[in-house]
Formats: sequence, structure tokens, C-alpha cells
Amino acid sequence: MGVCGKMAGKRVTVVGLARSGVAAANLLVRMGAEVTGTDLKPAEALEPGTRQLDRSVRLELGGHRPELFLQSDLIVVSPGVPLTLPALEQAAAKGVRIIGELELAHTVCEAPIIAISGTNGKSTTTTLIGELFRRAGKRVFVGGNLGDALAGSVGTGREGECVIAEVSSFQLETVETFRPRVAVMLNLTADHLDRHGSFEAYRAIKLRLFARQTMDDWAVLNLDDPEVAAMARELRARCAYFSCHTRPSTGVYLRDGLFMWRVAGVERPVCSLASVRLEGKHNLENVCAALTVGAIWGLPEDAMEEAIASMTGLEHRMEFVRELSGVRYYNDSKGTNVGATIKSIESLTAPIILILGGKDKASDFTPLRRLVLERVKTTLLLGQAAGRIRQALDGVPEVRTVGSLEEAVAQAGARSLPGDVVLLSPACASFDMFRDFEDRGRRFKEFVSRLG
Repeated sequence: MGVCGKMAGKRVTVVGLARSGVAAANLLVRMGAEVTGTDLKPAEALEPGTRQLDRSVRLELGGHRPELFLQSDLIVVSPGVPLTLPALEQAAAKGVRIIGELELAHTVCEAPIIAISGTNGKSTTTTLIGELFRRAGKRVFVGGNLGDALAGSVGTGREGECVIAEVSSFQLETVETFRPRVAVMLNLTADHLDRHGSFEAYRAIKLRLFARQTMDDWAVLNLDDPEVAAMARELRARCAYFSCHTRPSTGVYLRDGLFMWRVAGVERPVCSLASVRLEGKHNLENVCAALTVGAIWGLPEDAMEEAIASMTGLEHRMEFVRELSGVRYYNDSKGTNVGATIKSIESLTAPIILILGGKDKASDFTPLRRLVLERVKTTLLLGQAAGRIRQALDGVPEVRTVGSLEEAVAQAGARSLPGDVVLLSPACASFDMFRDFEDRGRRFKEFVSRLG
């Protein structure tokens, strides 16, 4: 498929030059646009990523000129850029079209798209679905909010027979025509309220995943999550459900050690529970969701079972780091919201030393209190949100504030006993102290490796 000439002569500004911005800028060049990239960061802070930019891309770094935005025919924003940026608001008021990298890539993508969203579990489920398709002999692209940006693959032949894309609320803010063949909503709990303002606004943005679907498409919904299950009333697509507790009218559910696919009143097993190697009950939901997509697509059961059996977990997602003196250490740095941390705590049965805190996203930390009282012997708080978390945990014994992640790991090691678990699951973003959640997780593993 060729994309050349689709935007010939158009003046396009790409705002934000991290991974998705660079991919969008290069795609726009291939489409014939005159591209300017802008970022608040200086050039040295953006390398080596900006070295991958096409040479024709003009750069304006270290700030945003409103004149540049106002003179654009189109603005493409990266997910991390809030639409409340003054220069963007001025451009929008003047009628300049503003879209995101996902919307841009979708306009030139000819392969069918399977899109996965939700508050938690997106990366694991996206990876699982990709593995299902690969084991079935399908050539697929797996990426989006996870891994490679979609704009870097469309128009190059790399998107394969099918695109499997993790999609975030930040990306959904700027879609217009985005229409996945299958759209999966895993769960919905409050997150990113510092950007979206309220849970209602966050939910409305998540619903945009399904907005352009028709009866020819599929919506895959979590029947065990009331907020997600209720979405069915607002959708035009055919609905399939997944559940670990209830038999759906159409979808995958768990019964007597088997994942069963049910459609038109007929049921058949698609995978055994014994094949699942991922830890935690939250991962059973992710497996259910992935198998529902595979069943909809008609993938062979033996290929799906092999794929499920091959998955042992992703880095920074309840990742086992090491056992030292009978204490197990887990890196759940991707636990960037309260709901994710709750699921991670619930997946463990041993006494926990919990490391919480980071950049505050205006989250409500009070739902953590009951679980911390029940299952956590010591809570170590760090980062910008430490004060608010301490208030939410009022009355919980053994809550201590530390100055760094290194100190948290040292204290956790000193306070632990054989049989305990040390869990980094911050319930917060990482940007107050680290480059991103991956940087935080790798530093945690580094500090843990030095213990003993």
C-alpha cells in the first residue's frame, strides 16, 4: 500500500517528539506533507529519538510558538500532550483540525484493527492476543500504546494481516474516524483524573473506542466489571463478553477448569485453566478477554492453548525479581493507578511489605485502606503523592515515608521475614522521580539485586 501524496503540500505540525510523535512525523513526510515538529524539551533531551526523524522535518524545540500552530493546516498531537495547551486551544478556536497519532495512522491502515483498552491489563492482553494470532500462523503488528507506534508501521507493509493495538485514554481523546474491527474493554476504574477531570469524563473518552463501530464489528466487554458491562446499552456493535464467574450469552467464561466459548447457544472448550502460567486472578480476566478475541476470529483451539501456555508475564507487571532469605520481591511498576495496585495486592497471599507513591494523578487512595489493613504488614511511601496516601491510610499501623526508592528497598529488606513478599506497586505515575514506569521498575530491580 502506498501513502505518498495523500497530504501533498499540507502544512502539518507534530506536537511532542517522543516515540509516537517521531513515527507520526515520518508518516506525514511519506504522505507528502510539509512537517514541523515541536516540543517543550530542548534538542539534547529528545535524543536519540529525534535522530530517527526524516531530514525534511523542521524542528522548533524548547517551546511552542502559537503562530506555528495557527498557520498549520493540521496539528497531530502526541498522547502525552494535553489538549489544554494554550497554543492548541488557540488553534482549535481558529478552526485548525487537531488529531492524534492513532487517528492519523488509522486513516492509512488497510489491515483490520483489534484495539484493546481499559484501565488495567492492556499490555498483557494485547501481548496475549498477538501471541494467539502468531501461534495460529497469522502475520500481525502488535503495538500502539505498547511498543512500536502504529504510525511507524502503516504504509510499509509491516502491519501484516491484522493490527493488534493497545489504546489509551490519551489516544482516544483525539480520534475522529477510528474504527476497530474488534474493540476490547477490559475494566474501568478511576485513572488520569488530573488530565480528564472526572470519572464521567474518563468513561466518555473510553467509550470513543466503540463510537464508529457498526453491527459488522465486535465489542468485547468484561461481564464481571459493572461499569464495562453497562456500556453494552450504548453500543452499535455486536457484543461478546468474558467472565470468570458468569456464563454470558455470547463469549468466553471459566467453568470446571476450562475456558468455554459460547455462541448461538452452542458451547465448546477453547483452552484449559491448567495451561495458564500467568499469576493472579486479574490475569485470568486477561486470558478470558484474549480467548474471546481469538474465538471471534476463528483461531484454532490448539494454537490458542499453546499461546496461553507460553505466556509467563511482562516486565514491570507483577514481575518476579528474586527470592532472598525466603523473601520474594515483585516489580509491579506498571501499577500506576489504585485499581492496578488493588489487583496486585489481591493476587498475593503472603504478608506484604508494600512500596507506594509517585506522581499524584488526583486519584482517590482510600480504596487501598481496607486491603492494606488486611494484607500489608508495612507500607513505605515515597514521592509527590506520599502525603495524600498517608492521609488516606489514616489509622493504618506501620506506614512510613522514605526519601527515595533505594531507601524503600533497603527498609523493605531490613523489615522482611522469611515468607514475606516485597511489592513495588506504586498506584501512581513515575514522572516525579523517574523518566517513566520502566525506568522506575529497572531501578527497583537494580536496588533489589544489591541486597544481601
